Amino acid sequence: MAIAVKQRLLSLDFFRGLTVAAMILVNNPGDWNYVYAPLEHSKWNGCTPTDLIFPFFLFIVGVSIAYALGSRKDDPTQHGQMIRQALRRGATIVVLGWLLHLIPRFDFSHWRFPGVLPRIGVVFSICAILFIKTSRRTQLWTGIALLLGYWILMTLVPVPGIGAPNLEPETNLGAWLDRLVFTPAHLWAGSKTWDPEGLLSTLPAIGTGIFGMLVGSWLRRKDREDAVKVSWLFVYGFIMVILALIWDPFFPINKSLWTSSFVLYTGGLATMALSASYWLIDVQQHQRYLVPFVAFGRNAITAFVLSGLIPKILGYIPAGNTNAREWLYQTVFANNMMPYHASLGSAILLVLVIWVPIGIMYRKHIIIKV
Repeated sequence: MAIAVKQRLLSLDFFRGLTVAAMILVNNPGDWNYVYAPLEHSKWNGCTPTDLIFPFFLFIVGVSIAYALGSRKDDPTQHGQMIRQALRRGATIVVLGWLLHLIPRFDFSHWRFPGVLPRIGVVFSICAILFIKTSRRTQLWTGIALLLGYWILMTLVPVPGIGAPNLEPETNLGAWLDRLVFTPAHLWAGSKTWDPEGLLSTLPAIGTGIFGMLVGSWLRRKDREDAVKVSWLFVYGFIMVILALIWDPFFPINKSLWTSSFVLYTGGLATMALSASYWLIDVQQHQRYLVPFVAFGRNAITAFVLSGLIPKILGYIPAGNTNAREWLYQTVFANNMMPYHASLGSAILLVLVIWVPIGIMYRKHIIIKV
């Protein structure tokens, strides 16, 4: 999330920008029938490179909170204002997500309440309040409680109207709760019976944000040398990945359910990736060729919103017997490339198109805050 920080890490901007660029890439293939396997989500259990993108972003949200609010947290007189700002920003992100779904038809009968931006907004708000009002120890135990509590709920609590607890797509406890609260018309159109950003799985998603906050708090400490901080972060991340793999047979790594093992697995990998970026970019000063990703990182939410708006706008512009988006894809890519290459090429083009305004904003030092 692009939020102003007093102690800004170039590596954090780079990591955030790389993540949001990858998010745009995998969300916008030219043809969903032709997508390379690494650019697809896992069918259910398991984890592909694409499955790492969203948890990495929520992890970065947590790290950003630690850097943005760390110095102000020490002054209790600012807590009220900080909490109000966090709630306002979180609500704005949620509303942006809803508007992005509704535009251009504003069909409220199929308004999807959950979603990527709503989850980001909720996780940001809750994690920010936790960071402001609690100690690192309390944050750690809160994260552990969320992961263990979610495991117990999903594997031990019977599902009303279905029976025994299970982890199947349509019959697990989270899917039942989503249908109960939102009704099928307001869930993910890909299933209408469950939502990958549903209510219950928001609990472990908050755990992902807390994971990032703890890493951010450790990284910004002044009483440890950089080499020591990075070494311990690598060890910490590696241990989390091992714990996730141990947990996997009992509570499978699953992005759609956002299982507790998925939180540990992706959080561990994100920790190692960020610590490597920090060492290479901020400590060793290897900073060439970073501008495109740093630009995305400075205005990540803006870039994501553009990635939703541009294809929709093109889809409603007539072009012969079709629309501008389809005409462009067929004319430039499908008619000149193999299907998988064409689909990927179209996604890459959208990333480059979005980089133009994002790059201009970066050079003019414009950051759109939400």
